[in-house]
Amino acid sequence: MTQSIVVQVGQCGNQVGCRFWDLALREHSSINKKGIYDDALSSFFRNVDTRAGDEDCSGLSGKKIQSLKARAVLIDMEEGVVNEMLKGPLGELFDSKQFITDVSGSGNNWAVGHKVYGSTYREQIVECLRKAAEQCDCLQCFFLIHSMGGGTGSGLGTLVLNILKDEFPEVYRIVTSVYPSAEDDVITSPYNSVLAMRELTEHADCVLPIENQALVDIANKIKLMSHSGKVGAIKQETAIISGQGGVSVQEKPFDAMNNIVANLLLSLTSSARFEGSLNMDLNEITMNLVPFPRLHYLVSSLTPLYTLADVNIPSRRLDQMFSDAFSKDHQLIHANPKHGLYLACALMVRGNVQVSDLRRNIERLKPSLSFVSWNQEGWKTGLCSIPPVGHSHSLLALANNTCVKPTFMELKERFMKLYKKKAHLHHYLDVDGMEQECFTEAVSSLSSLIQEYDQLDATKGLIMEDAPRLNIAV
Repeated sequence: MTQSIVVQVGQCGNQVGCRFWDLALREHSSINKKGIYDDALSSFFRNVDTRAGDEDCSGLSGKKIQSLKARAVLIDMEEGVVNEMLKGPLGELFDSKQFITDVSGSGNNWAVGHKVYGSTYREQIVECLRKAAEQCDCLQCFFLIHSMGGGTGSGLGTLVLNILKDEFPEVYRIVTSVYPSAEDDVITSPYNSVLAMRELTEHADCVLPIENQALVDIANKIKLMSHSGKVGAIKQETAIISGQGGVSVQEKPFDAMNNIVANLLLSLTSSARFEGSLNMDLNEITMNLVPFPRLHYLVSSLTPLYTLADVNIPSRRLDQMFSDAFSKDHQLIHANPKHGLYLACALMVRGNVQVSDLRRNIERLKPSLSFVSWNQEGWKTGLCSIPPVGHSHSLLALANNTCVKPTFMELKERFMKLYKKKAHLHHYLDVDGMEQECFTEAVSSLSSLIQEYDQLDATKGLIMEDAPRLNIAV
């Protein structure tokens, strides 16, 4: 069994990470009734005997659970979110060697996070990551969770990504990046996002871009259903809404949004945590979905979007679930994959679903989807036998599709509005090690990425037996 490490950076990264660990524990506890430390738990948790001086019992699969510790590294330049997590019900999942914090924050400035805190904490971050890696028997993947709009998530988050590539070049790096909405209250978020995107394009194996506005829209739909009073509506004060698993407490603004991202990560990691007749290994995602190294941005869609036991929504019919996954309402970014060109697509199904169900639905949907001429059969499928809590089945679709291009174009446009006026630029250039070339190189990298998607879009509808080689950077 392989292991993975979750690296949570910044306020958003740590809040999403907190929800992931909470929901993952629920999932395992619903199946593991005897409290035995098994291979499924070992993929993301260590088993520690606190009575024997925190002796690691992880190598002894089949032993009684002593004290579970998350395979995680928590980083934030403000203490608030991490301290709240440590004082909460999940506090015992982590120890002091797993988190790195400061008190002043990065001031919504990529340069402060990347250059200042990056320089100050680099050695400590490397040591923390190495210690977490040494506690794995077979480390397969790092999952990095961060946001793009602030200073710590974008700046220090992408520095951590660089460190992972330098220190662990053979270990896969899958990044979940939350992009700011156009109405973001951080005026410098376009700078931070474009500067971060250059690092993501150069150093990540896969990036799952998630738009804040798409999460807001989905969360609003869920909230509307929770107050509708109709049969099948979501119970109020559930984990989806309150983030506290049914405990009646004051709802926090981002809880519902964080739950959606956490559920995405649950589905993404399900095949690494549980058995299945056709399990998809994490390395197969990159191998099958990323034909060109820079074009590794995967559009994710999830159905059902609410996957907890305390949600009273009847399960969708199986075929409808597949249709939902390809509709724009279930995408975690504002995009319509049917208007774009597929390079490849993965379907990760959980629950009692047969291979024949998969094949039938792929054949049904194929005529409405445009794939590149040289990869018309670009499907990768995975079946995990364990469904999400409270549901009979679920589906995560990951699409390498040119429909991400408008998101990047809009981001570049917002960047240029500020940059042409040199607005707020001095806040960045006053930081040691930050040059104006960082901005020009970042926007040039983004422009090049958009151009590569343009080249692919230009081939849409062309059926060629021997397609000419595209001018894609490698």
